[in-house]
Amino acid sequence: MSIEDVSASGLVSAEDLAELTDLTAYLYAQLSLSAAVELSLSLVDEAEMERLHLEWMDLPGATDVMSFPMDELRPGRPEAPVSEGTLGDIVLCPVVAQAQAEAAGHSITDELCLLTTHGVLHLLGYDHDDAAERAQMFGLQKQLLEQFLGREAPVPTTD
Repeated sequence: MSIEDVSASGLVSAEDLAELTDLTAYLYAQLSLSAAVELSLSLVDEAEMERLHLEWMDLPGATDVMSFPMDELRPGRPEAPVSEGTLGDIVLCPVVAQAQAEAAGHSITDELCLLTTHGVLHLLGYDHDDAAERAQMFGLQKQLLEQFLGREAPVPTTD
């Protein structure tokens, strides 16, 4: 897994990046993905996120997280982990994440963990287009975050 912080926002600390690295390792273990499965996590500024949002979703404005799956991997099982492939790219916008964290009353670290977990689940084929999919994805997201954090998960601020 690689993390690239090109956001220049100053909102994300070295400790935040370490937390995201630890979270990703935890998610890999829980979702039975080997360390050889590739994932890229980029933190970008609002202008770059807006550009990506417009290019890929045809939607104006910066958003919090975008996921770009590569090899269409799905979660493995403990007895049959996914051992190779490229999961894809997750792009986060710390400025948007900070605003959402403030609105929800939690830290930017919690928001970045929430968005990273959300992004990984999207890369693994989870979605929230209808009520049943939403319940499944958000339930798993909450469970994974609570287990990782050892406390109640932050409340999602966005779909």
